[in-house]
Amino acid sequence: MNKDQTIPKMSRELCSRLLSDLEKAKRPVLLATKCALDNARYDHKVGYLQPGNKKVRTELNVSSVKKMSRAIFMLEILLRNLDTGSVNTKRELYYISKGEIKHNPKLKPLDFGDQDESDATIDFICEMLEIYREEVNCYANDRGGQTYSQHLVVTETLPDGEKAVIDLSKLGTSPFQPKNRPQNLKLTTKKKVDFALIVESEGTANTLVANGFTKRHNAIVIGAQGVPSNAVRGWAKLIQDQLRTPMFFFGDLDAYTMQNIYRTLKAGSAASLIRNSDYSAPDVHFLGVLPEDIKKYDLNDYPVKENDAQEVRALKKADDALKNDPFFQDKRNKGCSEILRWLLKNKRRCEQQAYFTVDPKDPTMPEKIIVDKIKKGQYV
Repeated sequence: MNKDQTIPKMSRELCSRLLSDLEKAKRPVLLATKCALDNARYDHKVGYLQPGNKKVRTELNVSSVKKMSRAIFMLEILLRNLDTGSVNTKRELYYISKGEIKHNPKLKPLDFGDQDESDATIDFICEMLEIYREEVNCYANDRGGQTYSQHLVVTETLPDGEKAVIDLSKLGTSPFQPKNRPQNLKLTTKKKVDFALIVESEGTANTLVANGFTKRHNAIVIGAQGVPSNAVRGWAKLIQDQLRTPMFFFGDLDAYTMQNIYRTLKAGSAASLIRNSDYSAPDVHFLGVLPEDIKKYDLNDYPVKENDAQEVRALKKADDALKNDPFFQDKRNKGCSEILRWLLKNKRRCEQQAYFTVDPKDPTMPEKIIVDKIKKGQYV
């Protein structure tokens, strides 16, 4: 049974149970997977954070009636989209719900005050049914990261069954940006790809390519655009599974990058426990900036600003991660946890762009360092 049949069936069973309980004068209860760090478990053999057994229990009462009613209201909208094949962003779904209420005043008590409330309702539905929001045609970000290669060929199966073939070498200076439906893509290469490089800064990824990186190396270069969206994570997972090529992440040396960007790319996040299996790339290595690179390449680093709330918060989260995050506690990820300890001890940070200071007259110096580090195995 595919998702077009399974999700409506689960939804009908859920609503029938709620109605039956009400008819019996029983208080209906909704159970949802708890997507939080205290319900996350990590097994290095699997490679990503998985949900434990904890559930969020919502029983009908005065304080929960709006939450439960909104969930059924939004579920109906999502099922309608699934039935018609329509696709929407979370923002659009917020306005669709406002439109439903505008045209039916009886629904006014369910009105969302802002998008955060409707987003939370969509997440609650997914955690109840243990499905991805993408499975009900809801997308937060449809871009899979700017991707460049002289050898990668992507075949996309379109909704009507037709196939579109994209040869990345024919795109010139334009990047390929896959849609957030990696299951519809088939990857092949015209020549063996030696490695994939995922760059934290989209701008730096573009610079590397503009300076000839993909022409000199049989590589795939991807701009991760900061914290990776589901689209970026799903795309990295697809490359890992279909091409079986070594993958490396090139980003800043700071607590935020290690926890929020690299860990999310490699093992998923606590907020996405039910979807990490398809939206994480466990094989990706942390290439740098590494602590030892600062001295080795005489890189410009600088102290964490004590008056910068965001930087201080990141260090506090790093300390918490070492104590409570199953990913950083796993001995197979010792290298990552040692980086966090170094950051906590030294309270310094170094940006990926610092490699451009090594030889300002050679625009390809960062490329040379990156390739040399890969060849020598200087990564975590």
